[in-house]
Amino acid sequence: MKRQTSVERHTLGKTVAALATALISLGAATGCSDQAGAAAKAAPSPVRTTAAASAPPTSASPSASPSASASPSTSAPPSATPSAKPSKKPPAKPPKILLRPGDKGGEVRELQARLRQISWFNAAVTGSYGSLTTSAVSGFQGKRGLPRTGTVDEVTWRRLLGMTREPTRAELYAKAPSTTRAGLEAPDPRCMTGRVMCISKRSNSLRWIVDGQVRLTTDVRFGSYATPTREGQFSVFQKNRYFTSTLYGSEMPYAMFFSGGQAVHYSSDFAARGYNGASHGCVNVRSVNAIASLFAAVRLGDKVVVYR
Repeated sequence: MKRQTSVERHTLGKTVAALATALISLGAATGCSDQAGAAAKAAPSPVRTTAAASAPPTSASPSASPSASASPSTSAPPSATPSAKPSKKPPAKPPKILLRPGDKGGEVRELQARLRQISWFNAAVTGSYGSLTTSAVSGFQGKRGLPRTGTVDEVTWRRLLGMTREPTRAELYAKAPSTTRAGLEAPDPRCMTGRVMCISKRSNSLRWIVDGQVRLTTDVRFGSYATPTREGQFSVFQKNRYFTSTLYGSEMPYAMFFSGGQAVHYSSDFAARGYNGASHGCVNVRSVNAIASLFAAVRLGDKVVVYR
């Protein structure tokens, strides 16, 4: 009985030990599953996490509100931008007036002498700024595209200086040239033989002389200081009733050439404005009747004498 009990106990002990081992193994496996389940319950759902990550940003995000950044640059018209408006420049300051009508003295005398050098002033140099000086200054200004004020400003004076030289004492006290037949000086000796157009810069005259006898006298004008009429003895080498300058495009009726491109010819400008102007080097005649008669009388080879 005791033996069996001992065997039974021994067998029961093994059984209990085996059961205990099985229970321990089963409890360990169940525990991992429970811990994993608990961890799964504690962890957020992957789907929810993904949904939260991929959801669009809320309206609180600055980049999600295009009107907040785009409206300032697109709503204002370009014309409203101050930089688009052209800047207004202040009006140019008028040039300083140096001489005007009524002035007297050495500066006016120099002005008249310089204007006389370029055939814009054909009167006595007096040093008094009168109507003749005003007219000469106005004509000079108009010819060069300057306002016709009749007063000498800095711009007018600079232009005049650039076209003239320092006047001599004789020019500063020059008398008015005589253009009347009675007041003409004696012809140059070279004019007293043969057939000659005798042209005097001193009296602004042209005399047609044949064998010492004056046949015709008329007023003439000459080139300016920049384009002077050449002086000396020449001869007529070409005549052209209707001629137009290829250099200046101006008409030169009744042209009688005596030195290169310089000729005696009719000038409508001289007829209209008198000595308030000058030629480009030619000898201008303002009387149509005089130049027509002269053109008919002069032959090729006839002498031309230009002197001062």
